[in-house]
Amino acid sequence: MEAAADRAEQSARELARRLGIDHHDVLVLLGSGLSGAAEVLGAGEEPVPLDTLPFFPPYTAGGHRAWGWSVEHRGLRILVLGGRCHLYEGLTAVEVVHPLRTGLAAGCRAAILTAAAGGIRQDLATGSVMVVEDHLNMTGQTPLTGPDFVDMADAYSLRLQALALSAPEPAASALSARPGVYAQLTGPQFETPAEIGMLRTAGADVVGMSMALETIAARQAGIDVLGLALITNSAAAVSSTIDIADIADVGAAAVPAVAAVVHHVVGSLA
Repeated sequence: MEAAADRAEQSARELARRLGIDHHDVLVLLGSGLSGAAEVLGAGEEPVPLDTLPFFPPYTAGGHRAWGWSVEHRGLRILVLGGRCHLYEGLTAVEVVHPLRTGLAAGCRAAILTAAAGGIRQDLATGSVMVVEDHLNMTGQTPLTGPDFVDMADAYSLRLQALALSAPEPAASALSARPGVYAQLTGPQFETPAEIGMLRTAGADVVGMSMALETIAARQAGIDVLGLALITNSAAAVSSTIDIADIADVGAAAVPAVAAVVHHVVGSLA
């Protein structure tokens, strides 16, 4: 952990130098198809290429931009990352959470994690956004090493959940009626119907390939986490066809609503 923290500190120092901003308050990590939310949040035209920072892993997944911006909103400074890395890109769990740890080293005391997800719960319509209340880490991996026993009982901040669910229109119409459980698998293959049946029995409402490992790392640092899962498709047990192009289109259409939730939450914190 000490080496990982040191690498994050070095990345954060270089990021601060290039942005000209020494401190950030809130980290916003944008998931698949949601990178366009950066501009809606007020990001400028000259982002920092994240994969040129020291120790940053390469970004290879479609729908993710390896760019970082600093945005001011109601007196708080938001560090916006236009995408993330995944285990299926051949990375370790420590490498996957390095961008998040860089944000924490930059001073962020809250993290808003967004992700595309397949809907398991029947009431979750494609294009809706589910507030995450808990997760199932089904990857068999963790970004923690050594006897560092992190309490995950309240992994996702109840206060941030309440703020997200109180968002006004147009964001409110996109939010699902109640929070739910996010299950992370490694991917890159989508889940089989049998796997979705298992996840449903285990209590999962949505399934994706990110978020849980980042939340573990954030909770280790004592950071409040808000998880927002965009339902981009029905999971395999509900629909036998999953089209990547359709998922991207759903993400692009949801950008205004997701950005509105983020603005509302950050504004409420301010």
